[in-house]
Amino acid sequence: MASSRLAEYLANNTHIGIESATGLAASLKTVSVPKGAFLLRQGEVCRNSFFVEEGLLRYYSIDDKGKEHILQFAPESWIVSDRESVYFGNPSKYFIQALEDSRVISLDEAFVLDISRHDPAFTEANNRLLHNHIRHLQDRVNELLSFTAEARYLRFIELYPSLLLRVPQSMVASYLGIAPESLSRVRKEMAQRHHGS
Repeated sequence: MASSRLAEYLANNTHIGIESATGLAASLKTVSVPKGAFLLRQGEVCRNSFFVEEGLLRYYSIDDKGKEHILQFAPESWIVSDRESVYFGNPSKYFIQALEDSRVISLDEAFVLDISRHDPAFTEANNRLLHNHIRHLQDRVNELLSFTAEARYLRFIELYPSLLLRVPQSMVASYLGIAPESLSRVRKEMAQRHHGS
């Protein structure tokens, strides 16, 4: 069924059984998002979190000089949102854009409340997911501040093993916080060491 990935995600990350999760997921509307389309633009208030059933999204900002900074990629079974904008109602500083033709499910506060009624323990599970998200953000900040370019690249491969063939090298470099030329050098040095071993 169309919402099978979301049902599996809910069953794996909450105390909701697969049957209840499948029913909840089936009640939601799946939206087709063409490649290049935006789910969120800078200055808009983000109302939802977006679960990726199929395809690939990116979450990024543009600085005063027009340079893009990618904070997150969201392939299948990932959730992306501007949590600050959703929670506080502030205009977003970010963009969420489809990098491929995608199918996305919007998760709003009403859905979260509905799950909580089905499973009172969901609040605890959701809290755990939120703290896990915070942990990943903290790790990402630490990596950008203290990891070498090669270590950041290896971490990217570990986190997003399927994306190297789906994302332009310039976007990988943006995510890593390095110039595309630096990424090319890192990949070349790694390949030379691999072939030399």
